Amino acid sequence: MTSRMLVEYDGTAFAGWARQPGQRTVQREVEKALQTVLRDDELALTVAGRTDRGVHAWGQVCSYEHEAVDPLRLNALLPRDVAVLDCNPAPDGFNARHDAVSRTYCYRVLHRRARSVWFENRALWHAWELDAAALDACAQALPGTHDFTAFTPSDTYHTRFEREVLSAEWRADGDLFEFWITADTFMRQMNRILVGTMLEVAGGRRAVEDFVALLDGAPRSSAGQTAPPHGLALAAVGYPPYPR
Repeated sequence: MTSRMLVEYDGTAFAGWARQPGQRTVQREVEKALQTVLRDDELALTVAGRTDRGVHAWGQVCSYEHEAVDPLRLNALLPRDVAVLDCNPAPDGFNARHDAVSRTYCYRVLHRRARSVWFENRALWHAWELDAAALDACAQALPGTHDFTAFTPSDTYHTRFEREVLSAEWRADGDLFEFWITADTFMRQMNRILVGTMLEVAGGRRAVEDFVALLDGAPRSSAGQTAPPHGLALAAVGYPPYPR
């Protein structure tokens, strides 16, 4: 039998999602809790989207081959910075990664002169010039299929650099700016490099037209800096209707 799980976590103290020797990871913590409850030391999770060190999630989806478990039982064993929100039976063979048709991420930027205690590990504090109209113009150029070579590290395992962006927008609520983007899949650090480059446009250091030109497969050296991980969160994963 197959089960599907919804997980949220604060990535601050984790070395990312994926299990790594000698490192504290989200995958290891959740697997330990599941293995304890189900008494299965071989149980392994498949995840919709691996997140890097310091990146958060409130809509991460996992699958595994075993019965579903009451989230309350799992949360009693999990540390305070990770929680299972839901866990239910899934169609046989459901795979959280391969069956996903979209992922949605949110990157938060706090634009004000004073730093924030509340958002210290949840948003990038940006005290410099920020042109909201320029941010909007950059976001409007993203939907569609583009070559995002400029927005992933040069030393990469990726072999395909085209991604289809389904939607992208900046939302503002007072001093808090949120960049929301949904795509079929993402490359390593793609969202953080997009945000870092857009902030350079919003600060007057490059033109919107220069940003748009990067979407045609420009080299990584042509794009901007990589925004820090703590502003980013995996917000949702999309799947086709089930049963299949």
